[in-house]
Amino acid sequence: MLIGLPKEIKDNEYRVGLTPGSVNALVHQGHQVKVQSGAGIGSSFTDTEYLSVGAEIVMDAEEAWKAELVVKVKEPIEEEYRYLKPGMILFTYLHLASSKVLTETLLQSGITSIAYETVQTPDGRLPLLMPMSEVAGRMAAQAGATYLQKNHGGRGILMSGIPGVPPANVVILGAGIAGSNAARVAVGFGAITTVLDVNYERLRALDDLYRGPLQTRISNNYTIEEAVYEADLVIGAVLIPGAKAPRLIRADMLKKMRKGAVIVDVSIDQGGCVETARPTTHSDPTYEVDGIVHYCVANMPGAVPRTSTLALNNATLPYVLRLANEGLDALRHDHPLQSGLATCQGYLTNAAVAQSLGLDYTEASSCLMMNYGASI
Repeated sequence: MLIGLPKEIKDNEYRVGLTPGSVNALVHQGHQVKVQSGAGIGSSFTDTEYLSVGAEIVMDAEEAWKAELVVKVKEPIEEEYRYLKPGMILFTYLHLASSKVLTETLLQSGITSIAYETVQTPDGRLPLLMPMSEVAGRMAAQAGATYLQKNHGGRGILMSGIPGVPPANVVILGAGIAGSNAARVAVGFGAITTVLDVNYERLRALDDLYRGPLQTRISNNYTIEEAVYEADLVIGAVLIPGAKAPRLIRADMLKKMRKGAVIVDVSIDQGGCVETARPTTHSDPTYEVDGIVHYCVANMPGAVPRTSTLALNNATLPYVLRLANEGLDALRHDHPLQSGLATCQGYLTNAAVAQSLGLDYTEASSCLMMNYGASI
C-alpha cells in the first residue's frame, strides 16, 4: 500500500504521524511510504533518518497526500481540505463533535476517515487516546502552575506553597486518564488536590493510590460549585467518547470564583467542559473572562512533540500495520478499529458525533458492507 506522511501545519504542532521506526516496520512488510520533507523535524526526526529506513522524501504536501492511506496526528485544517479525495483512508485524531464544518467536509469528500480517539477495545479502553491523555493531563497541572504566577495573570500562588504558607487548591473534574495524570502531577507539586467524577470505582482507585494527599468527591452540580469556588486551579478533564464534553462550569459561576484563578480545559478538543471555553493555541494560549484565566490549547501534547510522537506511535503502529496489510478489510474484522470509523464514503458512522451535530447516522458495519462488500 502507498502511505503518505504529511507535515502537520496546525499552529505550533510539532508531532508527526509516523516515526522512522514505524516507517521501517511498514517498509519491511512491503509498503511504500512517502514522507513530506521536514515532517519529522519538530519531533527531532530528520529526512535522512526516514531515507535510511526506506521512505521516499517528497517536497510538498500535495505529494504526501497522494496516497491510499494518510497517517497524521491532528485533523485536517481548511488549507488541507483540497487534498481529501474519494478512495483515501485518513487515520488521525479528528474530534468531529466540536466541528460540523470538518465533519461535513469529510462527508462531501467521500473519504474513509478513522479517528484515533474513538478506537475502543471491548473492555472500554481507548488505546490511541490514552497516551495523549496521559501527556495532556500531566501538562495541565504544569501549565496551571505557570499561569497561577502573577506575571501570567494568575493569583500569584506557588503550587507547592512553603512552610507556613498553604499550597494551591487544585480541583480536577474527571478521574479518567487525563484527570488521574493531572492529579499525579498536582499531588507531586504538593497541592491540595480534589478530584470529582461520577464513577465511584475510579475515585476509589485514586483514593487507594494516594491515601491522603488527594481528596475524592462524587460529581454533581452542588459538589462542583462548592469545589470550584474554592479553587485556585481548575482542570477540566471530562470525556464522553466521540461526543461533545458536558458543560460542567457555567459562565455565571466565574463571578463567584477567586479572582486570578486558572482554568485549564483539557476537554477543549471535544468542545470544552467550561461554558466560556474556546480553543486557543500555543502561540496565544490564554484569555481572561471575569478575572479568571482560561488556558484552552487544543493540542497540548504538541508542545512536547518528541515524547508525544513516540508515545503515540507505540499505540498506533499495530493499527497502521493492519490497515496497510489488509486495507478496508481490517475495518470489518477488527472491531476496535471499526469503532474508530468516523466517515465512510459520504456516510457518518459515529453515533455520538451524529447526535452532537444533529446529522444522520449510519451503522459502521452496514456502511462497510454497502460500500466495500463486493471488493473485500
